[in-house]
Amino acid sequence: MSHTLRLIGRRLLQLPLMILGITFLVFFVMSFSPVDPARNALGETASPDALEAYRDANGLNDPLFVRYVAFLLGLLRGDLGTYSARSLPVGDEVARAFPVTLSLTFFGLAIAVVLAFVLGVLAAVYRDRWPDQLIRVISVSALSTPSFWLAILMIQLFTLQLRLLPASGPLPNFLDDPGGWVARMTLPAVALAIPVIGQLSRVVRTSMVEELDRDYVRTALGAGIPRVIVVARNVLRNALITPVTVLGLRIGYLLGGAVVIEVIFAIPGMGTLILNGVTNNEPNLVQGVTLAVALAFVVINIVVDLLYVLINPRIRAV
Repeated sequence: MSHTLRLIGRRLLQLPLMILGITFLVFFVMSFSPVDPARNALGETASPDALEAYRDANGLNDPLFVRYVAFLLGLLRGDLGTYSARSLPVGDEVARAFPVTLSLTFFGLAIAVVLAFVLGVLAAVYRDRWPDQLIRVISVSALSTPSFWLAILMIQLFTLQLRLLPASGPLPNFLDDPGGWVARMTLPAVALAIPVIGQLSRVVRTSMVEELDRDYVRTALGAGIPRVIVVARNVLRNALITPVTVLGLRIGYLLGGAVVIEVIFAIPGMGTLILNGVTNNEPNLVQGVTLAVALAFVVINIVVDLLYVLINPRIRAV
């Protein structure tokens, strides 16, 4: 247990440093934006004196490091700045849109995990037979299919032709209308999940095959224990270690992919928000959305890293 606590402590100590690095990288990159925040806030008709006064009042003429420190202090207070001529808080927009993106990401993740593990286990159990060959073809096809292209095809088929699922319109609240929420989010979630299913199912299959070839499996089968029990109780648990590591990396892909998929399906999440920021020349809005997505990616991967430590006894013994 002490080894586990030390490993967890090391991961948690890395988190503030990673967050600090991300905030600096995002702030540094956005500092090169050609958009003048003063002119963006005051309008094209503002006089040079008014623009200069605005820059002085908001610290825009300060050195980069001074502005970064002020930005960090604002983050600690939950202040991501403002955007548009009406000085709307960026934090409010991010707080509204971010749960939508997270819900889409984890809905797609749930679909990917269930289908990938089913396909991977079946391919391993029936390896080198026709189910394994069929699943291999499905996996390679899914892995090579871009989510945005698949999303367009799904809209054509399931929305425009079959009229089974909506691809646009308002997003219902899950608590008020769970059926409507699932119907609205199914197509984008499946479009996100398909490439992940392709990769993760191959990883599960490989990990399962390695475990099925180990001596303890042959010993258990030789002792008369049914194959189903051996696979369910022992092989699956040991085979989970590698897929969990890969899954942590794919969560970041899902989170980034959700930003693109949201634009295609007109979902009011972070993707739509960052598109509005780019279209309307709002660097503070783009900066806030980018920072929130990047921080979520880091935190999620730290959590997956901790799960890897907990389920892998060899790591805990180090």
